[in-house]
Amino acid sequence: MLRATPAPDFDAIVVGAGFAGLYMLHRLRSMGLSARVLEQGGGVGGTWYWNRYPGARCDLDSVEYSYQFSDDLQQEWRWSERFAAQPEILRYLEHVADRFDLRRDIRFGKTVTEAAFDEAAGCWRIATADGARLSATYCIMATGCLSVPNRPAFDGLDRFQGEWYHTGAWPHEAVSFAGKRVGIVGTGSSAVQAIPVIAAEARHLTVFQRQASYSIPARNAPLGDAEYAAIRARYGEMRRRARETPSGCWWSANLVAAAEMSAEERERELEARWQTGGLCFYGVFKDVLVNPEANEIAAEFLRSKIRAQVLDPEVAALLTPRSVVGCKRICLDTDYFATFNRPDVTLVDISDAPIEEITRTGLRTRRDHYELDTMVFAIGFDAMTGPLLRIDIRGRGGRTLQAKWADGPRTYLGLAVEGFPNLFTITGPTSPSVLASMVPAIEQHAEWVADCIAHARASARPRIEATRAAEAAWIAHHEEAAGGTLFPACNSWYVGANVDGKPRRVMPYTAGFAAYVEKCDAVAASDYEGFSLSAA
Repeated sequence: MLRATPAPDFDAIVVGAGFAGLYMLHRLRSMGLSARVLEQGGGVGGTWYWNRYPGARCDLDSVEYSYQFSDDLQQEWRWSERFAAQPEILRYLEHVADRFDLRRDIRFGKTVTEAAFDEAAGCWRIATADGARLSATYCIMATGCLSVPNRPAFDGLDRFQGEWYHTGAWPHEAVSFAGKRVGIVGTGSSAVQAIPVIAAEARHLTVFQRQASYSIPARNAPLGDAEYAAIRARYGEMRRRARETPSGCWWSANLVAAAEMSAEERERELEARWQTGGLCFYGVFKDVLVNPEANEIAAEFLRSKIRAQVLDPEVAALLTPRSVVGCKRICLDTDYFATFNRPDVTLVDISDAPIEEITRTGLRTRRDHYELDTMVFAIGFDAMTGPLLRIDIRGRGGRTLQAKWADGPRTYLGLAVEGFPNLFTITGPTSPSVLASMVPAIEQHAEWVADCIAHARASARPRIEATRAAEAAWIAHHEEAAGGTLFPACNSWYVGANVDGKPRRVMPYTAGFAAYVEKCDAVAASDYEGFSLSAA
């Protein structure tokens, strides 16, 4: 049991020191509040502290995968590439931590294990794995959406004599694949980035694929000085425009449905976005994520591109998805499909011959045994809810978040949970989060939370909690919006299908970032409609 203390140690405790935790701390301190950030890693960075696998980089343009709260910061930082690699993103976050003197309020190596609301004292009591006990009026979870790697659950892994790695928890020291027979399990976003890099170094690479992925060329390139000067000059304009889009991204979305275009017009639009590269392909048709016919046009275009890049027709067929495009996150790549033309790369389909066990010397599927020196597991994360449910979070009456979410996550706006006063979740489930430009989505949440806390304190009603009715109405709206899209059509991590036993629910909000921001603003303008505010 957590021991009570006479009064809260801090106004707020923030869990996590990635993009969300750093900005949340900055906002809280600018309000004059005392805050402490608890971070399980040995440094700032969150996702970019842990994900150091070969080829790791962002899939949004660097210039928008960055903070906009400080124009001075925007103007002084210089991104080197269109899509920054992990080391550069980590350097950026370390720069932010130093520039705004954030480290003095961050404690590293602190894994939060418990967070319990003390109803009598009106505060949250936090416990960490090393025995620390802290308390705060507000508890803000900045734990990220993709921060709990799915641990390999294959029989025999403990007896494998070689080395194995997970892309989501990569060693900080260098890993060499030179002269080694390497196996990689998975062909999602991380694997698509890692496979060409590992293949270039390994003696032989065997790729074990369960589901093929759609992937678009990243078209990554250095950012020249003239190009960067133009970006800096229009930063404000582009940020404002992005806030008005469904994706929260800079790229433009086609406002015309596929059926309203001629075949030639559709082909031109598809090819233009393919040549541009990046995630702008999501905006190819107005109805690409809601209309099966429009989606199939886009999907078949991408399939034709795969067939054109892979020389062996049988390998090309295995690499060609038959699913809806976009309901599973589209990958960005550099020479991914061309890598399978190499004689030292083998593709193994494990959809109908799954992995049965890991042996002392390799991996056995239902059909064959593969001798391996090193294994890489690119098998993803317990996304969105996993980072919250791994902590024993208890609200009013001792009710656990695990019990509350047994049938899937229930929140109000993805920001708060009924029964858990003064608890906020940055980019929580049922908010746009991973379907929006991630850093602007984080900033919008952190600013909303900061304003909410300021309002509660100024009105002498520091306890704030989502009402049951508001939560129920939001979940009904969220599910109705998701049901009108093609997102439920895929067994993706968006719906929790990559984790055995996880409830199948579309977790991110699908009606668009701009509509979501409008709703959040309206709630705040109406004295935080849907929340109960009261004195402690």
